Amino acid sequence: MSRIAVIGGGVAGLSAAAALAEAGHQVVVFEAEAQLGYHASGRSAAMFDEHYGNETVRALNRFTGPVLDTMGVLSPRGILAVAGAEDIALFKADVEGMGFEPVALDEARALIPILSDRVQFAGLYRGAMDIDTDAVLQGFARAAREKGARVFTDARVTGIRAGWTIVADGAEHEVDMVVNAAGAWADRVAVMADVAPIGLQPYRRSMARLPAPGGHDVRAWPMLFGAGEQWYAKPDAGGWIVSPAEEDAVDPMDAWADDMVLAEGLARYEAHVTEPVTRVETNWAGLRTFAPDRALVIGEEPTSPGFFWLAGQGGYGFQTSAGAAAQLVEAVAARPTALAKALSPARFR
Repeated sequence: MSRIAVIGGGVAGLSAAAALAEAGHQVVVFEAEAQLGYHASGRSAAMFDEHYGNETVRALNRFTGPVLDTMGVLSPRGILAVAGAEDIALFKADVEGMGFEPVALDEARALIPILSDRVQFAGLYRGAMDIDTDAVLQGFARAAREKGARVFTDARVTGIRAGWTIVADGAEHEVDMVVNAAGAWADRVAVMADVAPIGLQPYRRSMARLPAPGGHDVRAWPMLFGAGEQWYAKPDAGGWIVSPAEEDAVDPMDAWADDMVLAEGLARYEAHVTEPVTRVETNWAGLRTFAPDRALVIGEEPTSPGFFWLAGQGGYGFQTSAGAAAQLVEAVAARPTALAKALSPARFR
């Protein structure tokens, strides 16, 4: 079996490390930050919705759902989509594309009693689940270590030489293969290895944490989804988080919320509820990194044998994690799958 370096300690890198170690490979993970999942994985909205994403993404969702269920990290949540009359076209597209079942307004208000009179249409998807993202990260890390993988934090990769030699934290590591699971930094890692970038683009998404609106007990409320994903809100540890659901292209960075974007998103949310936003307890932002066609990039780089991509997770990292890792294992073993062509980096070459 091969010695494999995985660059990136988010959910992609850790799920890959667990799957590769399970397959018998000698795995070492390099995470640049002091903690695993610091960037995108640690700032996820933490939802599983198998209808979310294009068809290639959905195929990975369908594989991953039962794995997460077995891990015991899913709990029922549901998603309630709402719209005013001005957004009926967006609402209909959501209902058709994302599995929402139209519901009467009185039922919608029974689920979330703060809906305003502006809400004229509502749809419910009952199958959406909360994900305990920390348990997922720790579960994959534990599974990888139990199979002999080494996981290093504070280990920024500063050099990659074909052959392959990884330079991290001042030390050199000889391996047979490299897996680029570096999230927003994946193109930069590729360039370090003399591999042409894919054209991956990170997008910022902001979040505000509010007190529970109106003093309600929100723990059993579904996620609340503005038509066309113009904003969303959901319960979080007894509080209420709201996102403007923006996609602002940025460079790879330790992201932070833009105050104006956040204010505009909160205003869109406020128009659909009876409880005004009077206090923001905290805010943050994460990066969602997409390939040009919005499908993940998984497989061997055709111009550089032994260099594998595991990138472009966008907003689907947790809910595609096990499926993506399984596809990577098959790619490393040179066993083509039904999804291999749709995921392969060769589609951009």
